[in-house]
Amino acid sequence: MRKGLALLSFALLLSACGSGNGGSQGEGDSKTLRVGMECNYAPFNWTETESSELNLEVSAGGYCDGYDVQIAKQIAAATGRELVITKMDWDSLEPSLNSGAIDAIIAGMTDTEDRRQNADFTTPYYQSKMAMIVLKDGAYANAKTLADFSGATVQGQLNTMYDDVIDQIPNVTHAQPLENYPYMIAALKSGTVDALTAETPVALGAAAAHSDLAVVEFEDGKGFQIDLSDTAVSIAVKKGNTELLNEIQKALDEISEESRTQMMEDATKRQPAGE
Repeated sequence: MRKGLALLSFALLLSACGSGNGGSQGEGDSKTLRVGMECNYAPFNWTETESSELNLEVSAGGYCDGYDVQIAKQIAAATGRELVITKMDWDSLEPSLNSGAIDAIIAGMTDTEDRRQNADFTTPYYQSKMAMIVLKDGAYANAKTLADFSGATVQGQLNTMYDDVIDQIPNVTHAQPLENYPYMIAALKSGTVDALTAETPVALGAAAAHSDLAVVEFEDGKGFQIDLSDTAVSIAVKKGNTELLNEIQKALDEISEESRTQMMEDATKRQPAGE
């Protein structure tokens, strides 16, 4: 999934450690599970203004819901811990994990060799594919291959694999990446860009929430050339925290594939229109 690594400053690290719910620094305890996520990457996670039986309040403001929240709830319940969601920017997640400000990252993160230098990962909790988001009535609505996007202006999310792969498109204009999909969708609707790269659940969620958008799913062998592991997402814990990793993995193993699929379908249907 979102593979890219950013260069992180000391100031960013301090900011990450002090933001979101459960923002106190230092190591956690066995009674809580402090999970970091953006709350801005629907249908995996998003922010709402009203409380519901599905979302959780975050001290940064509002309530967080989504597929990642539901996965986190089940893991917290299975491990006998109280779940605390910490809302933070994507680039703040890894340094916050390393500093002990959070216990785990459940945010649509891919297990990569670079990330394994500082974090340990569970097996994937969701496997996705790559797609493109376009305007339903636009010039690329009927595209089926990368070649169909030749000459298009395409945008990806900042510091992710979804930005890195854009240069596989022939004659592409590689747009400046943006931090999150709400900003990217606004760019697409304004005509600043012609298409957005995304994983399938994000693309389908965007189309469900915005009637003027459509999803392009590529014909076999005619899309982006990526390894299947690039679109798998896993849970990260601090490097060497084997006890917590094993707890989370055991809880994750108890969530059936059928349940995971249903949770994603439900999250895609209920995500807010603004995401």
